[in-house]
Formats: sequence, structure tokens, C-alpha cells
Amino acid sequence: MQPFMIVGFVAVIAVVAIVGYISVQKRREAMAALASRLGLRFSPHRDRSLARQYEFLDKLRAGRDRYAYNVLSGTYQGHEVLVFDYHYKTGSGKNTHHHHFSFFVLHVPAAFPELIIAPEGFFSKIAQAVGYDDIDFESHEFSRKFCVRSRNKKFAYDVCNAQMIEYLLANSDLTIEMDGYALAISFNSRLAAQYIEPNLNRLVALRSLMPEYLFTRR
Repeated sequence: MQPFMIVGFVAVIAVVAIVGYISVQKRREAMAALASRLGLRFSPHRDRSLARQYEFLDKLRAGRDRYAYNVLSGTYQGHEVLVFDYHYKTGSGKNTHHHHFSFFVLHVPAAFPELIIAPEGFFSKIAQAVGYDDIDFESHEFSRKFCVRSRNKKFAYDVCNAQMIEYLLANSDLTIEMDGYALAISFNSRLAAQYIEPNLNRLVALRSLMPEYLFTRR
């Protein structure tokens, strides 16, 4: 390789690294500003304890080197919430892949069995890990667009009431998981900072569509 080619190659790598660093810094600044505006706490640091604390959620068990970062936490519209970027990696050597996505958690005041509601295409990737049969509903459109899985079918039917089905059909990009005291939504990539608050609002809307008798009769 000629010297000028080596210099050019190194220059390209340096530019990519600088652009990546600037992008990371801008994202942190945007997340910090959002947290301040919403009255939430913000930490940009890697947090492996959250990965362990919520590893009962299927989406947070994949791969290795798992950690949360850019964590927003606190009370939002009367609910304890967590929002964070999440990382894990798969493969090894030259085939190592780093995965990053956004995750939202709302703490509910009662412990519930595992329930996953996911778009049909996505769910095929995790169906074997869950191991439950897909639950069918009277709404053929909903059953066609979503996979719903839980060992407790009655709980699944209670959650997926008519109002919830209507909402999910209008928000068909959502992947929802419930287990224990956590109600969570996730995405397959990191969301831009301007989409964090709208999705927090969608998370709160999902909680509002859960029948109150699920909490009062326990």
C-alpha cells in the first residue's frame, strides 16, 4: 500500500471517529436537556446493574456485555419510569455485532405474569425463547398484526380489551412486555431524543388502558 493511501485511510478512520464522538455528545446533551425539562434524573454512564435488575424481561437477556446508558429515571405523570439506551453484543472476532436500542419501563403497583405483545414479524424472532402458544382474539385484524403470548390467557384477554386493541391497531409499531412489576416497550434501534417524550406518553397511555380491577382485586 502506497504511503499516500495509508495516510488517506487513517484520515478516513479519524473522520469517522470524530463524527461518531460528536454524535454521541450531541445525543447525551439532548437527553440531558430532555430529562431536565421533564423533571427526570439523567445519567450518561454505563449501568450494568439495570441489565441484571430487569433481565427477567426477554429483550434484556440477549447477547453479552449488556448495559444501559443515557438513563432517564424518576416520576412522569404520576408513574415511576425508566428510559434508557441499551447495548449488547453477539458473535465474536470479526463477526462481533453491537446492538443498540431504546427501552422504556413503567413500574406498576402489582406483580403480573409474563405477557408479550409484539408485531407479528418481530415476534417470530423470539417465539422459541418464550415458548407459549400465540393467543387468538375476536378481532381478526389484531390477531393478524400482533402475536400475544402468556401462560395466563385470562390475564392476556384482560389486558387486550377492546380499548387496548383499538389503541394498538393505531400504534402497530409497539412491542410490549409485562412481567412482575414492569410494563415495558422497546424499539429495535435508538430513538432520536425528540421521540422519547412521545413514547413515554404512549407508555402511560398503555397503563391507563389496563383495567383497574387488575390492580384492586389482587
